[in-house]
Amino acid sequence: MNLISPTGVEVNIGETLQPGEYIGMCRREVMDKFLRDRAIEYGAEIVNGLVTSIDVPADHKTSESQYTINYQKYTVGSSAGTPMSMDVDLIVGADGANSRVAKAMDAGQYNFAIAFQERIKISDEKMAFYEEMAEMYVGDDVSPDFYGWVFPKYDHVGVGTGTVVNRPAIKQYQKAIRDRAGDKIAGGKIIKVEAHPIPEHYRPRRVQGRIALVGDAAGYVTKCSGEGIYFAAKSGRMAAEEIVALMKNGSKLPTQAEIEQTYIKKYDGLYGPTYTVLDILQKVFYTNNGAREAFVELCNSKYVQQVTFDSYLYKRVQGNNPLDDVKLLGETIGCLVKGYATAKPDQEFSNPVESLKRI
Repeated sequence: MNLISPTGVEVNIGETLQPGEYIGMCRREVMDKFLRDRAIEYGAEIVNGLVTSIDVPADHKTSESQYTINYQKYTVGSSAGTPMSMDVDLIVGADGANSRVAKAMDAGQYNFAIAFQERIKISDEKMAFYEEMAEMYVGDDVSPDFYGWVFPKYDHVGVGTGTVVNRPAIKQYQKAIRDRAGDKIAGGKIIKVEAHPIPEHYRPRRVQGRIALVGDAAGYVTKCSGEGIYFAAKSGRMAAEEIVALMKNGSKLPTQAEIEQTYIKKYDGLYGPTYTVLDILQKVFYTNNGAREAFVELCNSKYVQQVTFDSYLYKRVQGNNPLDDVKLLGETIGCLVKGYATAKPDQEFSNPVESLKRI
């Protein structure tokens, strides 16, 4: 992976990766089909439908009243849905940032980023550069609080950016990341445009009665990297395993307290420190050009690369060397002083109304 600073300084930050370690890229249209097909193979009953509403009994936290899922069922070859309903004992909401399950259970709102990406088909010659390479660009031109990227997608690249604090300007930032990539994607054809909300923190309530949230619906996306796929898969598996164990072969229904004491407690214990550390790093290094220049310079350090990639690959805040940590603190302060002294000021913007929007 190459990391490119606001002034164009490039640092290769993959030099500490060991054989068998890599930064995984995926095409969701391929992976999602694989997951659906595997679920069917394991015995899941698949419904091709769109949930329209969920009826939650007023006493669902203290009784075994069932939930009613109302949905439109679709059949192959027809665009018109058939209204259907399903009564269930328990719901796991894995339905993304705009979760209808979260709204039905009154999970509360969260702040969010907009991530915008264009899939661009470039020539085979240009694609050869990205065969084993991903790029991250930082600078207030591509995002005032995140990064822009060029990621390989097998036979094309995904070019995109994201922001929380200035969502109305996302297309301006998208143009900037295309400009920063320059000749490396020149002449490419846009084959798909994607835009998605990305949660910025946990939902205030992730379990209500016998309804639990996982993945983006729960707010499981890390700062700095913006990664959510691993945590969506992991939280889904953990929630399912804990709930199945609590049900004791279908002989009882779990309570809210039991789900919180198992799934939620174990998930937060495993990954809570990771979310906290990455949140701090984003606030320190992604907020202005001086800090971004310092961040790129620090990434020249093999120790920084080792700690960063170990944390990324294994989803844990890795145990560090105390002497190297002290040395790194001094380097960080020096890089920040240098970065603030030489970097250009960030562009000012204001969106006081839209910035208050939550989902």
